[in-house]
Amino acid sequence: MVTIYGVLRSRATRPVWVMEEAGAAYDLVPVLQSYRLPDPTSADAPLNTASLAFLKVNPQGQVPALVDGSFTLTESMATALYLARVYGGDIGPRDAREEAEATQWAFVGAASIEGPGLDILYPYAKGEAQTPEGAAKISAASDALQRPFARIEAHLQGRDWLMGGRFTVADIVLAECVRYTQ
Repeated sequence: MVTIYGVLRSRATRPVWVMEEAGAAYDLVPVLQSYRLPDPTSADAPLNTASLAFLKVNPQGQVPALVDGSFTLTESMATALYLARVYGGDIGPRDAREEAEATQWAFVGAASIEGPGLDILYPYAKGEAQTPEGAAKISAASDALQRPFARIEAHLQGRDWLMGGRFTVADIVLAECVRYTQ
């Protein structure tokens, strides 16, 4: 049985979404990010990324973490790609080329979209979007997104999905990066 550690509306959404689309069984163990708690080390704190119990699963203290039998994997892109390959059925890659394409789009998301996307999200989340610093950060991040978004738009001309003529893990991992920009 696959166990995913994390919560929705975090990077754990990627592997959860893959498992949902695949119709595969999994357990979701809620693990909050420690920064969301006033005292993540208190005795009554819920399981979080600073909890000793979670640090045994992922010593890096980040969600998601995935356990599949005796195999443990971290990093949301890696977990999503792994689950799609092993459990994904039609959303998983059908051959080595599709696997490479899915990896490519995951890297585009991680390297070119997620960072600027978070630079847009955080000023809003912290109530700083209307400050000069927050507005400048949002503007710079929006500028940084122009090139990768143009690449994606050009690639999608005449097609509905990133690869294989169907909804795949590539769409999931990229959509989750784009979500931060909204």
